[in-house]
Amino acid sequence: MTPQAKIEILQHLIQIPSVNDHEAQVADYIASLFDPYPQAKIEKVTYAPGRDNLVVTIGNAGPQLGLCGHMDVVAAGDEGAWQHAPFAGEIVGDQLFGRGASDMKSGLAAIVITLLEFLEQGTQLPGSIRLLATVGEETGEYGAAQLTAAGYADDLAGLIIAEPSGLDNVVYKARGVIDYKVVSTGKAIHSAQPEKGINAIDNLMKFYNAVGPVMAKYTQTDPVLGGLLHNVDLISGGEQVNSIPAHAELMANMRTIPAYPNQLIYDDLEALIAQLNQEPGVQLDLSYSYPEEAIPGDPQAPLVQLAKQVSDQVCGHDTQIVGSGGANDGAEFLQAKADFTSIEIGPGSNTSHQVDEYVSIKEYLQAITLYETLAPAFLKLAQRPATI
Repeated sequence: MTPQAKIEILQHLIQIPSVNDHEAQVADYIASLFDPYPQAKIEKVTYAPGRDNLVVTIGNAGPQLGLCGHMDVVAAGDEGAWQHAPFAGEIVGDQLFGRGASDMKSGLAAIVITLLEFLEQGTQLPGSIRLLATVGEETGEYGAAQLTAAGYADDLAGLIIAEPSGLDNVVYKARGVIDYKVVSTGKAIHSAQPEKGINAIDNLMKFYNAVGPVMAKYTQTDPVLGGLLHNVDLISGGEQVNSIPAHAELMANMRTIPAYPNQLIYDDLEALIAQLNQEPGVQLDLSYSYPEEAIPGDPQAPLVQLAKQVSDQVCGHDTQIVGSGGANDGAEFLQAKADFTSIEIGPGSNTSHQVDEYVSIKEYLQAITLYETLAPAFLKLAQRPATI
């Protein structure tokens, strides 16, 4: 495949506005690229109408390597603030612009092209490669959760997630995430008679003031990731200024570390809610949104070390082995039956989720070479069970 053809695939992906939805259009386009190759097994796994995960498997008997990328992107926001239209895939010099150019349609395109070139060239792989293109990563990794529950990661020997780490970083461990909501239900009444109502905001603030000290007891820090993070980021309540509010809610975001499994946090939050609900008039309800466990990782794992070696070789730099403050689909796939290492390495820039998001074309093309070198090398290594 020519460099221009590889660039056009990425441009086409960016031109599909899969903003927190509509991933089926991306899945259909990618699947169409594999239609000329009957030896590729193509499977669509529907999450919801218009939202299809895509699984493509190629290769032979032996160990299996997963290559993962998500198909959704975040909203472009005020498109008037962009100098380059967010869904055009415009090229200026070495930079290709658009929503998802960095996070992470460049990585997705690179792993898709990796499989396509193996098929085009008739490469005899020492095992198989499974493309896992997921929905909903930006809002909760629920596509990865669905594929994991369906067994699509049960035979993996390793997993490479093409998130935009930059090719000079191999991410081997990552924070987990807990997003939670607390809803306070009270009783509305005219503000001139507050004693006859129940102020939902007052009761919500009881939780707000109490949860900080509860979370402060988690003092351990990870040498790579740092400490546990807890932030209340959204609060709303009430209807008008002269009415006692009957409803209030808050949402908080936590970034966990491997030392503290999520269940410990759940137990503390639920105990606090139960304690406050013993008070007269307090009715608080707690819910979670797609929590993810932290990924502990092992910097000496064969896939980690091999990825560094290949990146050093292909890109001519000293690749760093690092942790990530953000969660990724690997947190879900690692819940599969198989015992394997998950890493992140992929093309991108520090413009993810920003206006005029872009990727370096040079880095994007290097990423394809990296994956095409790394995948067969890992499969060959994984054929020796004693080393994995």
